[in-house]
Amino acid sequence: MASKPSDDKPNRHTYAQAGVDIDAGNALVRAIGPLAASTRRKGSDAALGGFGGLFDLAAVGMKDPVLVAANDGVGTKLRVAIEADTHDTVGIDLVAMSVNDLVVQGAEPLFFLDYFACGKLDVDVARTVVAGIAEGCRQAGCALIGGETAEMPGMYHGGDYDLAGFAVGAVERDQILPRADVAAGDVLLGLASSGFHSNGYSLVRRIIAEEGLSYSAPFPGAQGATLGEVLLTPTRIYVRAMLRAIRETGAVKAMAHITGGGFIENIPRVLPEGIAAEIDGASWRMPDVFSWLMAKGGLDEFEMGRTFNCGIGMVVVVAADQVDAVSAVLRDAGEDVSVIGRLIDAAPDAERVIINGSIGSKA
Repeated sequence: MASKPSDDKPNRHTYAQAGVDIDAGNALVRAIGPLAASTRRKGSDAALGGFGGLFDLAAVGMKDPVLVAANDGVGTKLRVAIEADTHDTVGIDLVAMSVNDLVVQGAEPLFFLDYFACGKLDVDVARTVVAGIAEGCRQAGCALIGGETAEMPGMYHGGDYDLAGFAVGAVERDQILPRADVAAGDVLLGLASSGFHSNGYSLVRRIIAEEGLSYSAPFPGAQGATLGEVLLTPTRIYVRAMLRAIRETGAVKAMAHITGGGFIENIPRVLPEGIAAEIDGASWRMPDVFSWLMAKGGLDEFEMGRTFNCGIGMVVVVAADQVDAVSAVLRDAGEDVSVIGRLIDAAPDAERVIINGSIGSKA
C-alpha cells in the first residue's frame, strides 16, 4: 500500500484540490446507512457498502415470477427544490415515478437504487434527499439496496444536483397486466393525484418566471403554504393500494400511470387495438393548483391535458360489474376514486382518447 506523502514532498495535485471530496462521500455513506436499513423487507437486509446490492428473490414466495424494471428521474422539479432550498420531498418523487410504472404491470416493487450527481457534495443536502428516497421506498414496500453518489466538478454548478432512480419488481407470469380481456364496456376509475407529480415543470417554471413570482410567496387558498411548498408536493405512490385491489378483487384488468402526455398519451399504452377511452371531463374536480396555472399561463385545455395529469394520477380499467368492489378496496386503502369514463369500440384510425366536456370541471 502506498504511504501518504511526507511534508517535505507534498503532492502537486490532490483529488480534493480538483473538487472531489472523498471524506465527504464517506461521511454521506455513513449518514444514509440507517436510512437504507429502515427500508428492509423480505429478500433484502437493505445494507449498503458492497459493490452491488443483493436481493433473494426466493424470499418473495412467488411460484413463477417475472422481473419488471423501470427507471426515471424527477425532471426540472429539481430546479424548484434547489431554488426553494427544500430537498426533503424530491426523493419521494424519484421513487414514485418508477414504482408507479411497475405496479401498472401488476408487479410488486422489490428493490430500488438511486443515482445522485452534483458538482460539490453537500452532505446535509444529499442526506435529506436520500431520506426522501427511503421514505418513498417505505411507502412502496421496496428496499433501498444501493446507489451511486457522483461528485463531478465542472459538470454541475453551485448547489445543482441531479437524480435518477431504478426500481425492480416481480409479478407472477399469469398475473401480468394489462390482461387480454380489456374490452369495450369496461369502466375507467380515476385515482386522485397529489398535484403536478413530476411532470410539466419546465412549463410551470417558465410561467412562474414570466409572472415574476417567488417560490416563497403564499399560494392563494393553501392555508399558509408557499408556492414552493405547493409545487413540491410529492408524487403520490399508488403501489400498496393497487396491489391490494389486484389481490383482493382479482378484477383489475389494466392500469395507466398518468405522467407526461396526460390521458392522451398514457391510456392508449394499455389498450388493445380497436378500443378507445371515452372520458367524462366533469366526473372529477381539477385541483386549484392546475386551475391557477391554467389561468396564469393562458393555457388551453388541450395543452393542459397533454402536459399534466389534471388531478388524476392513475387510471384503472375494470369490468362494469366490478366497479363497486374495486372502488371500495381502493377507498379503504386511502385513495380518492372517481368513475371517469368507459372503453368503447373505435376504428383503427380513430382517436384513442375522447374527452367530453371540460377537464376536471366537476362542481
